Amino acid sequence: MKLPSRAAKPPSPSDFLDKLMGRTSGYDARIRPNFKGPPVNVTCNLFINSFGSITETTMDYRLNVFLRQQWNDPRLAYKEYPDDSLDLDPSMLDSIWKPDLFFANEKGANFHEVTTDNKLLRIFQNGNVLYSIRLTLTLSCPMDLKNFPMDSQMCIMQLESFGYTMNDLIFEWLDIGAVQVADDLTLPQFVLNEEIGLGYCTKQYNTGKFTCIEVKFYLERQMGYYLIQMYIPSLLTVILSWVSFWINMDAAPARVGLGITTVLTMTTQSSGSRASLPKVSYVKAIDIWMAVCLLFVFAALLEYAAVNFVSRQHKEFFRLRKKLKEQQQRQRTQGSGDSKAKGNNTSGNSAPHGNVAQQCSVCSREEELAQQGLLFQSFGIALSAGSAPEMDATPVFADLPPGLGFYEIRRRFVDRAKRIDTISRAVFPMSFLMFNVLYWLTYKVLRYEDLQAAQ
Repeated sequence: MKLPSRAAKPPSPSDFLDKLMGRTSGYDARIRPNFKGPPVNVTCNLFINSFGSITETTMDYRLNVFLRQQWNDPRLAYKEYPDDSLDLDPSMLDSIWKPDLFFANEKGANFHEVTTDNKLLRIFQNGNVLYSIRLTLTLSCPMDLKNFPMDSQMCIMQLESFGYTMNDLIFEWLDIGAVQVADDLTLPQFVLNEEIGLGYCTKQYNTGKFTCIEVKFYLERQMGYYLIQMYIPSLLTVILSWVSFWINMDAAPARVGLGITTVLTMTTQSSGSRASLPKVSYVKAIDIWMAVCLLFVFAALLEYAAVNFVSRQHKEFFRLRKKLKEQQQRQRTQGSGDSKAKGNNTSGNSAPHGNVAQQCSVCSREEELAQQGLLFQSFGIALSAGSAPEMDATPVFADLPPGLGFYEIRRRFVDRAKRIDTISRAVFPMSFLMFNVLYWLTYKVLRYEDLQAAQ
């Protein structure tokens, strides 16, 4: 009687692994699969666990990813073990060959070892190998900040082979779901677009041609923070500087103090807006806004200087009239003295040189006064002696005709100064409104459409 044959007992996991990749298996981790044959195709995919810390000053970004690589190693194919795949301990990674992948634009990176090494190794029956690792990366991201803070940035991640040329190793993206993003992923200042660009960036060096793949992340900045911290405060500061147009021109301490305060406030805000940005050579959108706001508050301060100057011109007018009368009186006195001297000097002697020099100085002074008088002719006030103001308390104005008194002339200058304030109340807000329309139309509509077309 023949006994039924017993099924072959599968080997123990330890014996199987020793036979598969142990010292007695003949497997050499230093040699790539298909050595001297076709290149190894490594399929990559990413899972983005977190994305943040986008820094403009250093132009980089930080993210936490699960990097997964899959390739086929015929030396690891098996049939003796019943399971379709084997999940092995990360320590077994040192026993097999792995691609020499590195991040070409990496500034810093670190592995995770809490509570154990965050690595996964899985081997399939057909020899496919799945290698997954968790990484935190700091990658370079050159930024164009011309439209800051209404800009959109494109940050790239490049995965490249360090030592194997394309004759030995080729990277490629997974056909479906090459880059996955966590559902609860949020960024403090940016919105990560769902559209992610995948491509190739093969590198040619002196040592050969190396495989490279890249992924492009499109980030759109949210400007809510900058509206609250920069735009609205600077807008209110500019509006506050216009309050001086309604303050009496005689209140010099109030108007000067308000003007200087707004100028210093705008200077501080402008410096704060540049503190968190790199020292780039081009002009950013926030720079234009801050510069124009500073220009407006400074112009409001200069406006009061003009108002104060015009309102005090009547004093200069009277000072010049007084000097002109003194010069005319001096000329009459010198003229009568010269005629007497001419009658007494009948011997043919020439006139004294001192009188000639004095007359020349009088002529030059009259010319200077005539030039200064052009300023007052623009106000409709002549600087002639016949139209001098009347002021009973001062002998200089005692012989002036009635009708154009001191207060009448002063009122003309004060009205002109008040007119400057009245015009400024309309010109400053309208100019700032036109600048706002042009500014927001340019950066939020026109340039945004250009950036979207470029991407």
